[in-house]
Amino acid sequence: MYYRIIRNDMAKSKLISLTTIIFVTAAALLVSLSAILMVNLSGAIDTLMKQSKTPHFLQMHSGEINWDRLENFANNNSNVEEFQVLEFLNVDGAHIVIDGTSLAGNVQDNGFSTQSEKFDYLLDLEGQVIEVADGEIYVPVGYMKDGTANIGDTIVLDNKKKFIVAGFLRDSQMNSLLASSKRFLVSEHDYAAIKSFGSTEYLIEFRLKDMSEISTFETAYTSAGLEANGPTITYPLFKMLNAISDGLMIAVILLISVLVVTITFMCIRFTLLAKIEDDYREIGVMKAIGLRASDIKKIYLAKYAVIAAVGCLLGFALTFIFKGMLLENIRLYMGVNENRFLALLVGVIGVFLVFFVMIAYVSYVLRRFRKISTVEALRFGFSHGKSSGAKGFYLSKNRLLNTNLFLGIKDVLTRKSLYTTMLMVLVMSTFIIIVPQNLYNTISSKSFITYMGVGSSDLRIDIQQTDNIPKKAAEIVTALAGDSAISKYAVLSTKSFNVKTTNGSEESIKIELGDHSIFPLRYAEGKAPVSQDEIALSVMNAEELGKKVGDHMTLLVDGKERNLVVSGTYSDITNGGKTAKGAFTNRQADTMWSVIYIELNDKTLIDAKISEYTESFQFAKISGIDDYIKQTFGSTIGSIGKASSLSVIIALILSILVTLLFMKMLIAKDRYSIAIMKSLGFTNKDITIQYMARSLFVLIVGIVLGTLLANTLGELLASAVIASFGASSFTFVVNPLSAYLLCPLVMGCTVLVATVISTVSAGQIKITDNIKE
Repeated sequence: MYYRIIRNDMAKSKLISLTTIIFVTAAALLVSLSAILMVNLSGAIDTLMKQSKTPHFLQMHSGEINWDRLENFANNNSNVEEFQVLEFLNVDGAHIVIDGTSLAGNVQDNGFSTQSEKFDYLLDLEGQVIEVADGEIYVPVGYMKDGTANIGDTIVLDNKKKFIVAGFLRDSQMNSLLASSKRFLVSEHDYAAIKSFGSTEYLIEFRLKDMSEISTFETAYTSAGLEANGPTITYPLFKMLNAISDGLMIAVILLISVLVVTITFMCIRFTLLAKIEDDYREIGVMKAIGLRASDIKKIYLAKYAVIAAVGCLLGFALTFIFKGMLLENIRLYMGVNENRFLALLVGVIGVFLVFFVMIAYVSYVLRRFRKISTVEALRFGFSHGKSSGAKGFYLSKNRLLNTNLFLGIKDVLTRKSLYTTMLMVLVMSTFIIIVPQNLYNTISSKSFITYMGVGSSDLRIDIQQTDNIPKKAAEIVTALAGDSAISKYAVLSTKSFNVKTTNGSEESIKIELGDHSIFPLRYAEGKAPVSQDEIALSVMNAEELGKKVGDHMTLLVDGKERNLVVSGTYSDITNGGKTAKGAFTNRQADTMWSVIYIELNDKTLIDAKISEYTESFQFAKISGIDDYIKQTFGSTIGSIGKASSLSVIIALILSILVTLLFMKMLIAKDRYSIAIMKSLGFTNKDITIQYMARSLFVLIVGIVLGTLLANTLGELLASAVIASFGASSFTFVVNPLSAYLLCPLVMGCTVLVATVISTVSAGQIKITDNIKE
């Protein structure tokens, strides 16, 4: 019986059934897709780091090494499981020519290494440890993706040594564009031949027995006064660097999926209400012949169980089509997840969750069967909805609006509760469009540099992985001081110190020293350090140290305690989000690296100045801020761009389908009213204009509310995601043309077209069939 009823009912209402299936499919697709992507990303990162045996603690160092002292420390520290020192030959990008094109404009620190013997292996695209032959070279996988290199290309180093690209490598340390260095792999023999072509940097690496003691080990390393002329990176930071690009994309998809599921439930309510309106007389007949409300409910519930099952199966099937495209970047950089069955299982669980929640929701909505009057259903064939009225809104007093426009707007104000659902859907659709776009505009804008712990500038000069950094920085400063094209510059040098924690132990902290007022940051709280006794902390550092603005902290400087006041906190996604800024001077601690920020009088000279200073100071890396952002966040920007485009398409489709469903429900509910208007002389065109006025009025309110929510709640949600990477005081950069003109215009056009299409059925309503005693 149920089979025949469901089959006949779905055949009778093909459009509603098909539309509902589409909504359920979209919800199941996005939920299962986001679940599968999250598990795959986490699993792929774990697999890569397991296969390559990523070091738990890495200290990059330029300069001489006291080998005996380092080995004694490794042997005497009970937490050290394995220890090694690898060489990294840093070569200027201008001296690396790939297939006729040099890497002169590349912001990465490109260098050459040999395969490790103990851990920190460089892997091929099959996840195997690479064995490279003489004359061959393996190139970072990022250069394959951007088309810089292909297998078989020739790489010429310093116009002397030639290599043939034999393949591409995955590097668990330096895969991410956010990692400032990239390793090329060559044989031991070839490495010895090119060692004079660049400067040697050392990667001092440790694998620990207890990874939870990384912070304690880092403090012990610093306290021992060991080599530290370079960045310090730990296992959690490696993991975060690998996850940030695709992680942000997945976060956006997850947000969209939650909103789509919510919209789907609303649309199911639409379809149920529309179906109940269509079947109102039949429901009355069934009640009259003795069927209980629970029996009638089972018939409808069975139909929606079939629709939910079909939609969930289709959504899960479509997951296999879309996941390949979205997993492409993850598979390229990190390989295949070993826990693929787990990812599939989580996806299945997500689909089942959508199914059961949907059935529960349908069952909840169908409780209204109890309220249907048998007499009213048999007599009128429709329900008499309650209206809240619109006081003072009378047609006789209208002098501003066309009659049809007035009646359309009055109906919305009179039946607010009826239009609330459509309003909420349009608000969420606007939210879905604007939030990902604002996030994309933000991370691709020049001002995003402020979330890297620096103010906005035109040029950036990095001096690192070289000896005598202060002297070389002074040489550049002398040149800058005599350059009339430069309006201002600032030299910031990073040094490592120990800080006393609340429990009396010591922890290592990196502090960037210099004048921080020249290129100011946006501080989350407080201000930049100005006096000698002030320090500013990144938000993550402040949280870890338990400090707030105005608190005091004790720093060990040159073996003496120095009390500092926390002047402010700021966002920073570099160095794992754990940085600090100070205004005091110190000449004894080694400079780990220096960065010089420059502002030009004439912005058109950026490229010329990059060339000029690159030629004059070959030991430094000079780049424009725009290029720096593009090459550092290019992958992340691309991922968010994909999610943003997907969100626009989804939101527009949802808006069209919701409008069609809502108007169908409304016309079914308003059959009696439409018949009355026709009997009074209103034409089909008049009725269409009235319904368009209703849609337009709800649409305008929905877009305004959606835009406000996107720039408030949406910004808070985006901040929560970005904050996990160290940027807390997050503010959207909005493209007004797109957010406030193009998006509302496109959305408005789609909704109005859907309204016109759906109101065609209003013209088919006959007066004699709907006005009866």
